[in-house]
Amino acid sequence: MEPEFIQRLRKSLDTHDRLRIGLGDDAAILDWRDRDDLVVTTDLISDEIDFRLAEVDPRRVGRKALAVNLSDLAAMGAEPLAVVVSLLLPRTPPRGTMLELAIQLYDGMLPLVEQFNCILAGGDTNSWSGPLAINVTAFGSCGDQAPLLRRGAAPGDVILVTGELGGSILGRHFDFTPRIHEARQLTRLGLAQVGMDISDGLLLDLSRLLKESEVAGVVDLTSIPISNAAHRLSATSGKTPLEHALADGEDFELLLTASPENAQQIVADGLLGTPVTAIGKIVAGAGMWADHVSGKKLEPQGYLHQ
Repeated sequence: MEPEFIQRLRKSLDTHDRLRIGLGDDAAILDWRDRDDLVVTTDLISDEIDFRLAEVDPRRVGRKALAVNLSDLAAMGAEPLAVVVSLLLPRTPPRGTMLELAIQLYDGMLPLVEQFNCILAGGDTNSWSGPLAINVTAFGSCGDQAPLLRRGAAPGDVILVTGELGGSILGRHFDFTPRIHEARQLTRLGLAQVGMDISDGLLLDLSRLLKESEVAGVVDLTSIPISNAAHRLSATSGKTPLEHALADGEDFELLLTASPENAQQIVADGLLGTPVTAIGKIVAGAGMWADHVSGKKLEPQGYLHQ
């Protein structure tokens, strides 16, 4: 299967001036002469954990496998430059053949490769008797800009999020757009130096940022941007839309902190092309607190206690 698959990919992929040696050899060779940094991330998703292959178009699965890695680059303020993809294919897919499945997975990735002008430099394919697993390693660069990091938030800073939160399981976790352009704009303008993506839920990821920065956070729960999907999901889940927005995960929005002056510019100017909401502030101390629920501490899992 592999030789036929490689030939198919060669016909599908555009040439790129950074790619010296690509598909067909034992490793790829990239031109990195104009870059001083190398940002590297890797993520693995698998059937029955991150999706159900029998119930979803494989193209959406392939897209997600790449998008979650591009979101990690966005979380660092990095520009995507290249990716490599490894597929562990089930010998008996729910539909079609292994070759057809592999082609569909890559068909889902190629529009993102084109959208963000990055190189699909190669990878590996193998098969086994278990479920589908996809591992992507992505390479990027921050160029002349400082990266976004989880450490560095200071008392007085404003906590910001892009987009809307919650209900991703209804489909957005396949179809979200990595916030590459927004993160690059922030770092180019020097408006934010602290950030990450929201992959495991707002409160859990915020708790990680606060711990890394050795500060506390006060969150205005009334300001959380709740998605329509969170409202729809709450009709059957037994949870409120706010609970979904705080804890669902897989939103892949940016979580940022910025000075009050920079935060005001980010929110008011619409300069990112994506809605940005101020949801709280950084204070001295440790932990997370809800400022409109007196004496209530927010837990990473999304609930409140005295």
